[in-house]
Amino acid sequence: MNPRIFVLTLVTFAFGSGAFIFAGMLENLAADLHVTTSVAGQLQTVFVLTSAVLGPLAAWAFGRVDRKYMVMGGLGLGLILHIACSMTPNFTSLLGLRALAGLAGAMSGPAASVAAASLAPPERRGSAIAMVSSGMTLAFVVGIPMGSLVGAAFGWRSTFLVAACLSAIALTAVTFFLPKVPAPPKRDGGSLNLPLVWPFYLTTFLTFAANMTLNLYIQPIVRVGAGVTGAGVGAFQAMIGVGSIAGLALGARAADRNAGKSWILQGFAIQATAMSVHFAATHHALPPGWPSAALVALGIFLAATALFSITPVVQSRLIQATGGAPVALALNGSVVSLGQALGSAVGGLALHLSGVPAIPAAALAMSLTAMTTLAFLFPKTKDKVEAEA
Repeated sequence: MNPRIFVLTLVTFAFGSGAFIFAGMLENLAADLHVTTSVAGQLQTVFVLTSAVLGPLAAWAFGRVDRKYMVMGGLGLGLILHIACSMTPNFTSLLGLRALAGLAGAMSGPAASVAAASLAPPERRGSAIAMVSSGMTLAFVVGIPMGSLVGAAFGWRSTFLVAACLSAIALTAVTFFLPKVPAPPKRDGGSLNLPLVWPFYLTTFLTFAANMTLNLYIQPIVRVGAGVTGAGVGAFQAMIGVGSIAGLALGARAADRNAGKSWILQGFAIQATAMSVHFAATHHALPPGWPSAALVALGIFLAATALFSITPVVQSRLIQATGGAPVALALNGSVVSLGQALGSAVGGLALHLSGVPAIPAAALAMSLTAMTTLAFLFPKTKDKVEAEA
């Protein structure tokens, strides 16, 4: 593995941490800014919707810009906006700043994926993409729990300062250690054959929609299911990182061997199992104390394993089908954001209408719907992709 790919891992680590840095303090943030928890959850919805809309536009506008400079621009913008979020006077202004922060992810996320694919030989591209995705693992193991710990000690505003520090570290590493990575020449950059690639986009959308229905609302899930609040939420967030380690290890191997439909359906089956575990936990299926805490931790682990085992496979197949075209990768990032937006909105609606136990119920319904849909629509073999690409 090219050691410079590890620098790109820092990029996804910084943005993964920044995207969810406040999740462990969501109820505290909502109380301080005088909104409900379900309304506060829409801070994530506007973030990902902005990223979804602006991602393809940024890829088109800056398609010929070196990927290194795209990543640097996104990190610099994120750094400024995180600091601004920490000083916001009210919920409305925070909502606006989070919307602008979505542009940072739209600029750098797809660029980091293209850079990783460019720096790795063809037979190792799946592993390179998984390595970059592992920055999200670090975010959940270290960055996001760190935000919860700091937030429990100094208030929710300090979580955004943690995110700013992580962006500064990543920006420094990219500036000094990442080589220039020119955008793929137009003749070699691939093309977007929508009839060929739309099942991959659909898979991405459904995966993140089902997962985010629950993931953003982890603080109330842990409070009700495990009876844990405050800094203790960070320990449960770290379980997302542990699960993602397992998922990425499995997903990288699967991507390198061009795994397909059966792997995707297996991932959704695991995700549905995870949501069932959370449903049982929020209904107090086990006694209070460590049995309930273990059940919640198991659900978090399984959901993360499922998500991160699916993602490298879909990204690898998409790069194969499009030749790594920047707009194709940016569109996939937009689909990720749209899925997250739908999930955070559905989770917030479930919380508003029926309380915390309704969140995993909604996530389970979305997981089962996704598994059924993709059983019919996901391509059966890699041969069709290679023949048409």
